[in-house]
This record gives sequence, structure tokens and C-alpha cells, in this order.
Amino acid sequence: MSHPFVMSAGRAAPLGATFDGDGVNFAVFSEHARRMVLCLFSDDGKHEIAQIDLPERDGDVWHGYVSGMRPGQKYGFRAHGPYRPAEGHRFNPHKLLIDPYAKRLTGHPEWHDALMGYTVGAPQGDLSFDKRDSAPYMPRSVVEDPAFSWGRDQAPEHAVADSVIYEAHVKGLTALHPGVPYPGTFIGMASDPMLDYLTDLGITAIELLPAQAFLNDRFLVEKKLTNYWGYQTLGFFAPEPRYLHRGQIAEFQQMVARFHSAGIEVLMDVVYNHTCEGNEQGPTLAFRGLDNASYYRLADNPRHYVNDTGTGNTVNVDHPMVLRMVMDSLRYWVEVMHVDGFRFDLCTTLGRTDLGFDRGAAFFDAIRQDPVLTKVKLIAEPWDIGYGGYQLGAFPPPFMEWNDKYRDTVRRFWRHDPGMAPGLADRITGSALQFDHSGRPATSSVNLLTAHDGFTLEDVVSYSKKHNEANGENGNDGHGENFSDNMGVEGPTQKQAIAAARLRRKRNMMATLFLSQGTPMLLAGDEFGNSQSGNNNAYCQDNAVSWIDWDTADAEFHAFTKRMIRFRKDHPILRQKLFLHARERAIDGMEDLFWGRTDGTPMTSADWEDPTLACVCCELRTASGTPGYGATETAIFAVFNAGEPCEVAIPDAPEGLAWVWEIDTSRPDDPVRPAAGTMTVAADSVSVLVMEPVSEEMA
Repeated sequence: MSHPFVMSAGRAAPLGATFDGDGVNFAVFSEHARRMVLCLFSDDGKHEIAQIDLPERDGDVWHGYVSGMRPGQKYGFRAHGPYRPAEGHRFNPHKLLIDPYAKRLTGHPEWHDALMGYTVGAPQGDLSFDKRDSAPYMPRSVVEDPAFSWGRDQAPEHAVADSVIYEAHVKGLTALHPGVPYPGTFIGMASDPMLDYLTDLGITAIELLPAQAFLNDRFLVEKKLTNYWGYQTLGFFAPEPRYLHRGQIAEFQQMVARFHSAGIEVLMDVVYNHTCEGNEQGPTLAFRGLDNASYYRLADNPRHYVNDTGTGNTVNVDHPMVLRMVMDSLRYWVEVMHVDGFRFDLCTTLGRTDLGFDRGAAFFDAIRQDPVLTKVKLIAEPWDIGYGGYQLGAFPPPFMEWNDKYRDTVRRFWRHDPGMAPGLADRITGSALQFDHSGRPATSSVNLLTAHDGFTLEDVVSYSKKHNEANGENGNDGHGENFSDNMGVEGPTQKQAIAAARLRRKRNMMATLFLSQGTPMLLAGDEFGNSQSGNNNAYCQDNAVSWIDWDTADAEFHAFTKRMIRFRKDHPILRQKLFLHARERAIDGMEDLFWGRTDGTPMTSADWEDPTLACVCCELRTASGTPGYGATETAIFAVFNAGEPCEVAIPDAPEGLAWVWEIDTSRPDDPVRPAAGTMTVAADSVSVLVMEPVSEEMA
């Protein structure tokens, strides 16, 4: 195949395709390949116009340099090596491979049996060898110059204690918004209507569901569904093509810059625990074809894969070059794309060694010594499906962690499950049992009521069982236990009493979220009652099931959520770094936390052990040991009552100070009012009093 391109030695670093102003350096890792071929394509990407061997190998990096090549060049690789699945090797030069470091992809694979390294239907199964060319069905990697004119971009750098995280899907948030231009894109995500909305709500960080390039699973495409959530990564450096309006990676950078200008950080949900290639019956798209035995953790029989993720494969971050890819990817998104942090899907997997989970595993050590990544926010999803996979609280600082115990306890307490009061007390004070060790702050717990995976808040109070029929899996998918309650009618209702009770419970849970120590995370749409019609696993629903319905937004509940976010921001007691352990404070001899019965006397062990206990009263102050320069205020008294109406004794206020009743979820429109002596707390309600200096109005 004749071509005009001239190849020279180039460099082994950096990996990927790097434009230097005069040409492009290509470098790709493969420990077990015998030959690495660079494939170049025509401008329209349809025709393979050149195959050039990378001429140099330094260690396990194959590289070469093409003079005169410019950004926009479309390319891929073909790797030659042994095809011996029983030994873990699956090289097949008939398969065009994506560059793992590609900064942009032209699209997504088009499903065809030629994508498989083996012959589908052959008696030998995945031990067979398929010679069909996969290039006609593969997207192209694209040479990019990621330079971007950032101007005065300044990351907001909000303190974790001040953070309010908003988990959102790029398309789902914008698809039905009446004022968003280019809905379903990064540009639409950061349009003026969205920025105005989020800043008005009080959000400090938006957490994007996967925005790195991902695959539409074949079984979904065949059912005319799609991979909506995006947890099947195809390229760890490339933004998802479907979210690019004009196909330019600068659109992602523009989005980040606009969020920053509004004071909002951008966090990315990233999936480094597995790739989209699945198990031995999956396609050969990139990693499998470049070096299967290095990129993946293989079973004792290396024909098969370790499957701690439930997706068919597990990325082998124990391998130094695979770990390097992950670290290079993270640094790329921070340094080049300016993101402010990451949420790591199934993060337990990244800490797995041959001996199980290790908080000192190579991945965590690499993160903790990295001068770039230690400056951004890091959030772990602290579980996977492997043995010993549930590791809530076990991650090293500076990681925060999604706290599913918080979610489940709050739901069960307000559902009136017996014996939940002690658990609620633990959760609203930061889940110290899990997180108060190794110098970790109380903000380590990411408190959530809901997330993309599961019911929305509206559905938690509207459905007693999941309704996933549209997913085509006979209702077998999704969580079986959601700790939800339809309160008398399954789904929407015209019964005013039930509707009012549902609204009350949502207010109670939302108030609990923003009154708790830790870092609150809000699922997009929960603030105004968005529903998924009972679907608790809408991963494949790229339609109105998952898209946020702005036209049916509950303005009253939205106003309440906004008020609770503002209340949290106004009161430093609710967002402390130090844990509250009822310790005496040096400044006044008062304990920083007091648990009381409704009559004002201290709680006893017998009280906590009573399964009928449904009312939790706590008085909170600035934590013992808080430095003198820390933000302080006097006290907050909160009552979480999932039981019947009750009279609650109000703690005495020192001279010159008085309690002010600011929050009552049973009567959210009531004005702020002084309170002393006793207070009548309504059934199923949250009440919050704030100690303030006596004013003329109180006198």
C-alpha cells in the first residue's frame, strides 16, 4: 500500500498521538506484541490509505514519528502477536484497534461479527480465529491538539465542607429543558439557562455521569435500547462523541470554563475498573487486541477473566503500564480539560491485589503521591461484586466515599421501620464508625438519598416495588430492596392525603440530608420531584423515562430544597470537618453534641435500644478541638420525629441568647419564630431551632 508518509524513530513518551507543530509522534504500549502497525485513514475516515510499522521499540512501548502530519488525521492500530487464548493472548491483526490514548473518536463501533477476534458460531468458540477486517465497523482515533485558550479560567476550589454536589447526566439534564440550546451536549449542559438554574439552587459542583467515550452494548442495540448511563468505557482520554455538538473536544473545555465562571466545579464519574470489551466472548476493540494479558486480570485459566465488576472483565491496574494509563488519563482531564475531581465507579476493584482489597494498593499509593491529583476532589464508590468487595470507610484519605448506609438508614427511618433511630443518629453525625480514623474528616461521607442507580426521591415515596419492564429483562434487573413505600397507592395518585404525605416525607428526607454532617449529594431532578415511573435501573432508557421533566416540576418542593441548601450554607455547625462525639469544649465546658429525650433529659442505653423509638433530638455545637480560627456559631437544636405528635422540651438558652424556630417540615411556610420552654412537634416532621442573640423583636 503506497503512501506519502515518512516514518522516523520518534519517542517512547508521551504515549498516544502527540502533535508537536511539525508532525505527530505515535507511541503505544504492548508487552507481548511482535509487530505494531499504524493504520492511517482518508479525511472522511472511510478508506485505509496506509499501514506503517512503528519502527522502534523501547521496552514495551512501540513508537514512530510522521513529519508533516496535522491534527485531524484519523488512525488506528493493528497488533501482530500470538493468538493463544489458553495462554491469555488474543492478538489478531485483522482487527482495527482504537488507541487507548486517543483524544477523540469519530463515533462508536457498528455491531458486526467482524468485531470479534474469534469466529462467532464456530465449534471452537473463542478459541477460533476470525480473519475478517473489522475496520469498516470501527470508529477512528483522531489526532488532536488539545490546546485551548482558557483565558482567566479559575477553578472555584470550594472547600469540601462547603460543597453541595449535583449528580447529573449530560443528556438527561438538558434534553427536555425548554430553554437549553443544543440539548444533550456539553455545550447545552453549560448554557445560560442551566448555569442560572444551578447557581440559584446553590450547587457548588456538578458530577457528570460518564463522559468519556463509551460503547453501546450489542444486546441493548439488538433490543433497540442504548447504553444511556455510559458505564462501558471505550476510550479513557476521549470525550463521549454523542455529547459533542460539532465534534470538537474544545466543547468539553468550553463547558468547564463556563461552569467555573459560575463558581461551579466539574466532577467526572470515571470507570477504570473495567472496559467495554467484556469477557472472552466480547469484541476486540482496543485493549484486548493490543495486549490482553497485560490490560486485564486473567483467571487461573487465562482464557477467562477475573470478573469482580460484573461486566465480564477487570482492568489490571497492578500492571505498571496499565496503572500509568489510568494516571495519565486522570492527569489529562485535570491539566488539559481542567476538571476538578472524580468519582470512581466500583473503586474497590482499583484497590484489589491477589490477596484482596488493599488500601495501600498501587493505585491508591500512586494517587496519594501525585502532585496534580492530590489537589482535586476524589470520591470512591466503595464496593464491587468480588469477594470482600464492600469496603465502606476503608479508603485512604483524601478519598471521600458514597455512603449507601446513609441512604438506606434515612429511607428506613422515615418509612417507620422499627429500631432505626440509633442508625439515624450515626448518619446525621457523619457515620463516625466508618470514617473517623486515619485523620479522615467528617466530610469523607458523601451523603445521598438517591443516585442515578435506583429510584428517584419521588419514586422512593411513590412505589413499593420496581417497575423495570421497559428494560426487557423480565424485571430481574435493578435493586430488589429499595426501602421505598408507596404510602397506599402504587405510582401517581389523585388522592390528596397521600400526595400530601408523600410531599411531607420528601421534605423530611431532604431536610435530613442537608442537616447531616458529611458532604451532601443531590440527584438532578430530586429537588422538584422528578420521576422515572418506578424504573430503578434506567441504564438503557435514553428517553423520557430518564430525561428530567422540567414541565412537571413541583415549584413548592423546589423552593423547600433551595431553602435547605441555603440553611446549610448559613450554618457552619452543619458542615464541620471534625466529628461530634459529645466531648467537652475547652471554650465553655459545653459538650459539642447532646442527645436528649423529648423531656430534655439525656438519652440512656435503654432508650436507644427501644425499637419503638421514633423521635431523635440533638443539640449540636462547634466540635471540641476546633481551632480558634474556625467558623463558629452557638448551637442548633434539631428534632427528627417519625412518630406521633409530641411535646419536646427546648434546651435552656444562656442569658442574651434565644432559640429561633427556623425549620418545620410540617408547616414549611410558617414564619421564623422564637421558641422557649416546650414545642409541639408534629408527626412525621423535622424541626430545627437556631440559637441567636436576643433581638428587639424577641424581647
